[in-house]
Amino acid sequence: QVQVVESGGGLVQPGESLRVSCTASGTDFSISTMAWYRQAPGKEREWVGTILNDGRANYPTSVKGEGRFAISRNNARKTVYLQMNSLKTEDTAVYYCNLKTGGSSYWGQGTRVTVSA
Repeated sequence: QVQVVESGGGLVQPGESLRVSCTASGTDFSISTMAWYRQAPGKEREWVGTILNDGRANYPTSVKGEGRFAISRNNARKTVYLQMNSLKTEDTAVYYCNLKTGGSSYWGQGTRVTVSA
């Protein structure tokens, strides 16, 4: 059974940094494509970025242009990270991890990030 569990969310102030994590089990993590999404209150879920099994990451233009977010992975720990810097109030959202492997897609339950003074 594939499980994906996010952690590391919390309350931070604008301008601060936060790293959220996502740990997978029940599958060969090293060949999985991992992605982060977020859903702000009252908005649709949006893609934040993807990291391939070889470590290459890609981001939507809105994220890449600002350069505040970075995705990395540790295959030995079966974990993917989302490093968020210079956080803004508009980054407040539930952050979800997605694992894709063998034509299937799995979601975690999300971790809430609140950016507020």
